[in-house]
Amino acid sequence: MQKYEREQIIGLMKREVVPAIGCTEPIAVALCVAKAAETLGRHPGRVDVWLSANILKNAMGVGIPGTGMIGLPIAVALGALVGRSDYLLEVLRDSTPEAVEQGKRFIAEKRVNIALKEGIAEKLYIEVACEAGADRAEAIIAGGHTTFVYIAKNGVASLDKRQARGEGETEPESPELTLRKVYDFALEAPLDSLRFILDTARLNKAAAEQSFKGNYGHSLGRMLNGAREHRVMGDSVFSHILSYTSGACDARMAGAMIPVMSNSGSGNQGISATLPVVIFAEENGKTEEELIRALVMSHLTVIYIKQSLGRLSALCGCVVAATGSSCGITWLMGGEYEQVAFAVQNMIANLTGMICDGAKPSCALKVTTGVSTAVLSAMMAMEHRCVTSVEGIIDEDVDQSIRNLTRIGSQAMNETDRVVLDIMTHKGKRP
Repeated sequence: MQKYEREQIIGLMKREVVPAIGCTEPIAVALCVAKAAETLGRHPGRVDVWLSANILKNAMGVGIPGTGMIGLPIAVALGALVGRSDYLLEVLRDSTPEAVEQGKRFIAEKRVNIALKEGIAEKLYIEVACEAGADRAEAIIAGGHTTFVYIAKNGVASLDKRQARGEGETEPESPELTLRKVYDFALEAPLDSLRFILDTARLNKAAAEQSFKGNYGHSLGRMLNGAREHRVMGDSVFSHILSYTSGACDARMAGAMIPVMSNSGSGNQGISATLPVVIFAEENGKTEEELIRALVMSHLTVIYIKQSLGRLSALCGCVVAATGSSCGITWLMGGEYEQVAFAVQNMIANLTGMICDGAKPSCALKVTTGVSTAVLSAMMAMEHRCVTSVEGIIDEDVDQSIRNLTRIGSQAMNETDRVVLDIMTHKGKRP
């Protein structure tokens, strides 16, 4: 691999693997509000927000960090009052109990209006207008959780990439990846250039350990550490993988003010790509170099799959993230490229079709399903067992199988997405 391409991949990973506090969809909304408020130059008297259906779906049932509250209104209010756009996905880092009370008053005074943005194809779209007196500031994020395509005050734009790039278009120059290229990069890139990936282990393991001390969400991670659960599942590497991964998700979905390292705009994807690999490596005595390379393989596999799937879809992100961790675990088990490819095929044959019905505490259940399948797929691969191309959507070429998966998630499940949102927004309203 040429040095230029290697540096391109490292740059891609550093853009996609970043810290986040809270669920990235409402946090991205808070980020967009913060930018509009900063552009306005003072606290707005009113904030109007228009969102794509996928953003709405992922923000309806999730806790907002440091507030004890669920949903978008408090995220919008805090974004306007204390948000700092230079913090990116940690935009609400400076929130305090006093700010939360101020935000509640902002909501009670009907200063926040949130609506569905009609007539757009982009699944990740956030449009904000902040008004104070005669002044109006606008900001639009599209295509990526931190990708601003429009910023203006009183009709004068300081940034406008809507026409030049097309609303929602992402980074202009990303390297073309294949599973083989991911594997080779993870094993051949100079170790010092990859050490940044250890931050994923530090942040995400700390989030899991913090969750064990509290009562977050459904407390699935803490429950899986219990004596009764150990009698059923064993006090094993496998049960530890499940408890740590679900524990970090518990805390994040409940709105704990705990940073995690995200992947491709999703904290749960970052958690699921990280913790199974970390726990397996630690409990099997692997070296720091082996952990680094396995984490790179896991996270880069996720980035590769998300390139064709898109940031948001009807397909649960744990399917993709757990596929990455299965690759990392397979390699740590002693597998070579063939076994890693087998693990991917086994994952796609098993989990394709798991729907995303928004970010919420029960995501910990789906994360646990994903990572348990990751371990199973790795064990099958090490026994040289792989779902074959005569079965279902699996192709003989693993990269084509990945494209089959992402085609289902990005195209075939669009109607699923619409129906899921309709169900979520009409609960209790139908006879």
